[in-house]
Amino acid sequence: MKFGDKIKEQRIKRGLTQEEFAKAIGVSRRTLCHYEQGERYPKYRAFYTKLADFFDLNINYFLTEDEEFLTEAAEKYGQRGLSQARAVLDQAAVLFAGGELSDDDKQAFLSEIQALYFDSKQRAQKFTPHKYRKTEDQTS
Repeated sequence: MKFGDKIKEQRIKRGLTQEEFAKAIGVSRRTLCHYEQGERYPKYRAFYTKLADFFDLNINYFLTEDEEFLTEAAEKYGQRGLSQARAVLDQAAVLFAGGELSDDDKQAFLSEIQALYFDSKQRAQKFTPHKYRKTEDQTS
């Protein structure tokens, strides 16, 4: 089950409208709609903690490997990093379409691809002009 399905299911279980739930967690109803439809993911991990606390669930319920990867990419590299990370996952999914890999092998492959993504972003940073580099103050 994807992140959007999980929050929608929990919201409905508690009898909350989108408007009520969005207000309770501090986002707009439009943002919540994007989450529930799987079009967007929260930008910061702290939001997953907020959801887990709100529903009195373990944070791991809301995080899958893919969602953790997307969140980390967004935190480190902004919207562009999120788009690139999503493209990596989409392209990997194409590789598995109709494939014969076991679930464990697929997960191992995705873990390696994700590690390579972050490694290549880190290496490429040294080639980024100084004026475009994020400082510690900008990422906090």
